[in-house]
Amino acid sequence: MIGRITGTLLETQPPWLVVDVNGVGYEMEASMTTLVALPGAGERVSLYTHLTVRDDAHLLYAFAREQERALFRALIKVNGIGPKLALAILSGMDEDAFIRCVMEDDVKALTRLPGVGKKTAERLVIEMRDRFPHWQHPDSLPLEGNTQPSTPVSGKTALADAEAALVSLGYKPTEASRMLSGLEDEGSTEAMIKAALARRMAG
Repeated sequence: MIGRITGTLLETQPPWLVVDVNGVGYEMEASMTTLVALPGAGERVSLYTHLTVRDDAHLLYAFAREQERALFRALIKVNGIGPKLALAILSGMDEDAFIRCVMEDDVKALTRLPGVGKKTAERLVIEMRDRFPHWQHPDSLPLEGNTQPSTPVSGKTALADAEAALVSLGYKPTEASRMLSGLEDEGSTEAMIKAALARRMAG
């Protein structure tokens, strides 16, 4: 089991990132919560990881905080929640927000997440309620190196990358385009996606 990786961030292409560890590039998938916390390319990072072994692939998932990984592992134990949907949930809200939704039976907020219908939201509330007493006060664990946002790319490129990332999280292309409308000035791809997700969760 690969539990943690420390190395140099080579590139991010949401929802993917690549970290070089002694000449070996580890490709990992991450939530937008983790991706927006990453420093720029060339900086050193230390990430918690979860390895999923399938017949056709070994998939590695990366997390900025141990609590986010713990929540991911709990989510994929819920019937009907796979790694892709778990990452979509973690991209739309952080651990504290998710805990509040579950403890307050806020099904409506959960259904704003891509791929989460009313029945799935109700299942999450029921099955997750007793699974995270030790996450009530998650501590932020800073990434190593510079925590400044990634260097912005051209507006059109960043917008296209942001739209592709939202689609990969489960949003329909038309919905992703609508979520990003007017956010061209946010700068980096990660900043656009974060702003789009915040807009979607707000309503």
